[in-house]
Amino acid sequence: MTLVQHLQELRKRIVISLLALIVGTILGFLWYQHSPFGLSPLGEILRGPYCSLPEERRISFSADGECRLLATSPFEMLLLRLKVGALAGAVLASPVWLYQIWAFIVPGLHKNERRFTFFFVSSAVVLFVLGAVLAYFILSVGLEFLMGMGEEFQTAALTGERYFYFLLTLLMIFGVSFEIPLLIVCLNLIGVLEYEHVKDKRRIIIVVIMIFAAVVTPGQEPFSMLVLALALVLLVEIAFQFCRIHDKRAQRERPAWMDLDDETASPLGEGPGGIGAPTPVEAPTSVSASAAPVSSPSPRTTGASPSTSTAPRTTQPPQGGFFDDVL
Repeated sequence: MTLVQHLQELRKRIVISLLALIVGTILGFLWYQHSPFGLSPLGEILRGPYCSLPEERRISFSADGECRLLATSPFEMLLLRLKVGALAGAVLASPVWLYQIWAFIVPGLHKNERRFTFFFVSSAVVLFVLGAVLAYFILSVGLEFLMGMGEEFQTAALTGERYFYFLLTLLMIFGVSFEIPLLIVCLNLIGVLEYEHVKDKRRIIIVVIMIFAAVVTPGQEPFSMLVLALALVLLVEIAFQFCRIHDKRAQRERPAWMDLDDETASPLGEGPGGIGAPTPVEAPTSVSASAAPVSSPSPRTTGASPSTSTAPRTTQPPQGGFFDDVL
């Protein structure tokens, strides 16, 4: 394909993906308040962790006592519904735009590269969904801890904007964090990271994971940090075991020169093909016999007249001339 054809193909894929996102956003906007196909409304699903809190931990402004979030501006509910609908639309339309990305990239890949890319994309989606689902189920425990701090003097009344920001941030952080084991596996497959490099550093890795969970978790409440850290430790250990098995099958061995000191020179290889290996001497070859010498011309006959000479007249080079050696 020419460059123009590639650009036309890219434009086609982008247009299809945008149309799928628009349709998914419309469906998500309608699903926020309605219950299609017997499903619960999306707004009710998202506010579930907040409404599962004890009544004394939250305040209700409705006359019927139903659990509702607070809105403090006229357009807050509309904008919040649009944002949640767009996010839900991106999730609903993900099979379409993921396929468009795949269809644009796959013609330029080899067969083994296609398998690797398909494994990477499918595993990334599954891990992200698992992380988001785990974050959703532990959100209520984290909220109960955070909103129980100072309950003797305050009653929590969360706005929809603040609550959904906290919820979506937690879902995103857990989903992205679950991609770390996949990154380790990919680095091992391409030969950058080997099991020998990490098998003795588990304590350091666990400390780094705990610090990472403490930094990225919104609200810094201990329960979410602990769950995220334990989940990452488990997934990273599974990734390390994959690296161990893969390295064993590939029969990777640590070269001896990697264990030498920085100022120690590695020995020259003396085996066949090594740098210091002896090279065999070629067998002698016989010199071919030289060509037969060219007979020298007969000397000129002296004292004979050109008219009386019976031998054919030939032109002889002058003897002792400058070009004797050349001729």
